[in-house]
Amino acid sequence: QVHLVESGGGLVQAGDSLRLSCLASGRTFRDYGMGWFRQAPGLEREFVAGINWNGASKYYAGSVKGRFTISRDNTKNTVYLQMNNLRPEDTALYYCAAETSTTDGYDYWGQGTQVTVSS
Repeated sequence: QVHLVESGGGLVQAGDSLRLSCLASGRTFRDYGMGWFRQAPGLEREFVAGINWNGASKYYAGSVKGRFTISRDNTKNTVYLQMNNLRPEDTALYYCAAETSTTDGYDYWGQGTQVTVSS
């Protein structure tokens, strides 16, 4: 079992930065990969970024590449999403997720943290 709690969302203006955090508890944090997803009103949830267990491999959606950076600190059981040069289209509920299974993909999810970017 993995419990995930996101924080760091808020209301910002276009061009601003935010850093989201996700604190994990339960299963040993360094045993699994982590990811960030987002869902805007009326749209499906979409992948934003992923990171493997030790941070050596990172993956990004094309829409955020070059602006967002995913990282993790295994000593703090925390994964981060640094978001720079935010745009109104980045407005969404952001979720972190844990990928503890090699066959089932992301199988644990947090409750989400809202990011709103005004123009």
